[in-house]
Amino acid sequence: MEVLKILDKPDAIDWEYDEEADVLYLSVGTPKPAVGVDIGEGVVVRYDEVNNEVVGLTVLGLRERVIKEIAESSD
Repeated sequence: MEVLKILDKPDAIDWEYDEEADVLYLSVGTPKPAVGVDIGEGVVVRYDEVNNEVVGLTVLGLRERVIKEIAESSD
């Protein structure tokens, strides 16, 4: 089985936040087509099947998570 490359130190991380949908998209370098794998708890890992490497992450419900964590830490 070929090893999946998680991340070499990237030159750049590109990101976009969709406020209406409350979704954060992180890409290693320029966003490119990839396969998404839901790893649970609203996180999707995106990877390039050709190069067998992780090329991004999608985080669902980011605002909600941050607000919840802040509220819990202040209790």
